[in-house]
Amino acid sequence: MGVVTRVNGPLVQVSGLSEAAMYDLVDLGPDRIPGEIVGIRRDGATVQAYEYTGGLAPGQPAAALGVPLSARLGPHLLGGVFDGLLRPLTGAATWLGPRSVNVAGDQEWRFTPLAAEGDHTEPGTPVGRLDDAGALPYLLLSPGGQVTAVRAEGRLPIGAAVATVGGDQVGVTTSWPVRRPRPFGDRLGETVPLITGQRVVDLLLPVARGGTAAVPGGFGTGKTVLLQQIAKWCDADVVVYVGCGERGNEMADVVQELSELTDPRTGGPLARRTVVIANTSNMPMMAREASIYTGVTVAEHFRDMGYHAVVIADSTSRWAEARREFASRSGALPAEEGYPADLASALAAFYERAGLVRALGGAAGSVTIIGAVSPPGGDLTEPVTTLTQRFARSLWSLDRDLAYARHYPAVSWTESFARDGDALAAWHVRDGRAAWATQRARTASLLAEADRIAALAEIVGTGALPAHERVVLLGGRLIREGLLRQSALSPADAFSAPDRTTALSGAVLDVIDHCLDLAAGGTPITAIEEHDYSPLLRAREQPAARVPGLRDQVLAALR
Repeated sequence: MGVVTRVNGPLVQVSGLSEAAMYDLVDLGPDRIPGEIVGIRRDGATVQAYEYTGGLAPGQPAAALGVPLSARLGPHLLGGVFDGLLRPLTGAATWLGPRSVNVAGDQEWRFTPLAAEGDHTEPGTPVGRLDDAGALPYLLLSPGGQVTAVRAEGRLPIGAAVATVGGDQVGVTTSWPVRRPRPFGDRLGETVPLITGQRVVDLLLPVARGGTAAVPGGFGTGKTVLLQQIAKWCDADVVVYVGCGERGNEMADVVQELSELTDPRTGGPLARRTVVIANTSNMPMMAREASIYTGVTVAEHFRDMGYHAVVIADSTSRWAEARREFASRSGALPAEEGYPADLASALAAFYERAGLVRALGGAAGSVTIIGAVSPPGGDLTEPVTTLTQRFARSLWSLDRDLAYARHYPAVSWTESFARDGDALAAWHVRDGRAAWATQRARTASLLAEADRIAALAEIVGTGALPAHERVVLLGGRLIREGLLRQSALSPADAFSAPDRTTALSGAVLDVIDHCLDLAAGGTPITAIEEHDYSPLLRAREQPAARVPGLRDQVLAALR
């Protein structure tokens, strides 16, 4: 038992914790405020508190728990809303006040055994299944060894043990240190895209399943809306949405929309396969820092069952700011703009936990990490943005001019990149879209050429340009408005399947190529520019099967 000697905001000095180790949890004061040891000196330990420390005073007791900060993982996660320490926010009024990191519930689930007494199980293989824990079967995994006891089929509460394997009990819930990556068998070399349903992403800037993506953008450029669209429509089995330092009204909108949106897989609420970690800007700063690790740990937990999980972190800038605030209080050596010197290694360790792997039980699972970055003043040269670009496989940079022009998603095709685009072309070929790579390259080339010509037209005027270049300008507008622009509020356009995206992009490119042929053949450029392209622009509202008909309609009118 130790004693509090000094309180400086979330930083607490404690003496007398002789047996404590780094990163051990500590209960502070009579209210048992949770904290974590972040420094040990000869005269005591430095503890970062995860709660408001008002009322905590020198002389009050402090007790080390002997375990690091851990997440309680179990069937209660799917469909739940939690704080940064994975404590349920549903019914929070029942535990406000004295509380610990792990909070018990009174839920029950229907258990089905998958192993029998006497079976020998490998680590990571399921010994049981809970069928009503969410939209997905929840698997209880073996630590490995001989099964000496197993529960019969029936309903179980959250604290029950379901089997004894190798002398260890397998419970309905388990605990894992959030800062320690969960083990797996090996990484898989296969490259498969994460289908987001957003055309600008899936066509120009794809991210691989098990990959990483960063979304930098200033205030008002649509980061949260884009991430919410990905959370709603991406083809992941489990979505872990981490609201790290965001506004409370935005998190409330996320929770409400997920509960109202119908899951296309099951027909039920999409929330039944999501986990929301809501650590808003008015919550404790150090819990915000921990929420990122908590979200990745939850995703790894479902990855080990053979599911594909996506972590959406909104935003990693607030996480970095929490680390900066703590570093300034603890006296750590500051680096650029006051951020701690270990920010680069912390970001690398976070994104490194993504991957497509073979779990210990043999099933293939993945964790894909998509992190928003909120640079102050939209400055994309600030440390968090520049460091994140080193580790992310895809960068979806949001452009303020596109957002102000009401072009959403406002992803800049000139300032973004996707390192896995070429590798994903082989998957599209195997899936029946042999033209995907050609369309992607052609679209990117036309956009770049249109941007170059637009800059020139601002100087000399559009009328001074040759017919070919004026058609390229027209083609860039058709691509932007008919292909890349997408409405999150339109039921027909909010999600674009790969076949629909490919059909729409092929239609737009066919029309552009035909216009280039007409211009080369002497057709007056004014006739080409004044043609009614509205059917093609409306094609984004049409099913994939109807897009070729609209393309043919426009081509026939051009002829």
